[in-house]
Amino acid sequence: MKKTFLTLLMITLMVPTVLFANGSDEQQNGDVKYPKGNFDMVAPSGAGGGWDLTMRTVAKTLGDTGLVSVSMPVRNAPGAGGAVHLGTLQAKKGDAKTITVYSPPIIFFNLNGTSKYGFRDATPLARLIADYAAFVVNADSPYNSIQDVMDALKKDPKSVKIGGTSSVGSMDHVQFLIVAKAAGVKNLDKIDYIAFDDDGATQVLGGHIDLFSTSLADVMGLVQSGDLKCLAQTADHRIGEGLQHEIPTCQEEGIDVTFANWRGLFGAPDMPEYAVSYWREKLAAMTKTDEWKTYEKKYGWDDAYLDAPEFTTFLEKTEISYKDILADIGMLKK
Repeated sequence: MKKTFLTLLMITLMVPTVLFANGSDEQQNGDVKYPKGNFDMVAPSGAGGGWDLTMRTVAKTLGDTGLVSVSMPVRNAPGAGGAVHLGTLQAKKGDAKTITVYSPPIIFFNLNGTSKYGFRDATPLARLIADYAAFVVNADSPYNSIQDVMDALKKDPKSVKIGGTSSVGSMDHVQFLIVAKAAGVKNLDKIDYIAFDDDGATQVLGGHIDLFSTSLADVMGLVQSGDLKCLAQTADHRIGEGLQHEIPTCQEEGIDVTFANWRGLFGAPDMPEYAVSYWREKLAAMTKTDEWKTYEKKYGWDDAYLDAPEFTTFLEKTEISYKDILADIGMLKK
């Protein structure tokens, strides 16, 4: 009996097993039950922002539909408009458990010099949605249209304080400047912009800034409650329903410009291929569910799904157009 036990033990020890950093194991035949253990779902911003909303909606949809059976806690990792988290992510090269959400800033903060890292330093998994910029002011603000704001800036570029939750030279800042440039505002570099890591809506409510540049989904609740009024949004069409659908586009206000804030999911650099394949499959299935379509309608998101290869191509092409934008406003790193 003792001899038999020792023989079995030796055979067990001799069987090769590959141990991943995430604690799951794969037999040599590749039959791995991925995932094993919870995922780390990261919104690289403060609570209440667009990345936070997107990641929490993804985690909830995947869980509610049973597409993913393990826990997907969402944590916030704010700092420098998302650049801090991307830097931290470099220490997780090859990790299979960390999933994060980004949008245009993952290109902007590399081009503007905020970070030496960009989208090539993460693993694109899928583009999911297109949201749009929204420009909101306090309910008692003297500005009643986006043209009122532009008229004030044309007279004095220091007359309106703009705020956002992305860094200087990144999305919330640049999307406003794109609209201002199209409206004929000069001296764009003299416009005051203040970046906040957390919810900038409280800053405009408190009178610390005059206008909050953000995404419409982030502030629609405060618009519906009457605390904020939305002057315009940057789609080429009216979006959503009810009060949301009443918000004019910049084009309707006489400013011929649009701006789409796409959002997508990324893994760590050099994410294992089995993990990439898993997420490509799950996210493709998620975008077809009724639950996901309901959230898109609720938040005014347009479906913009692209699988990983197409998403990567999109990022490369978009980088070129963003370079042109930053060069126009003097913020492209030489």
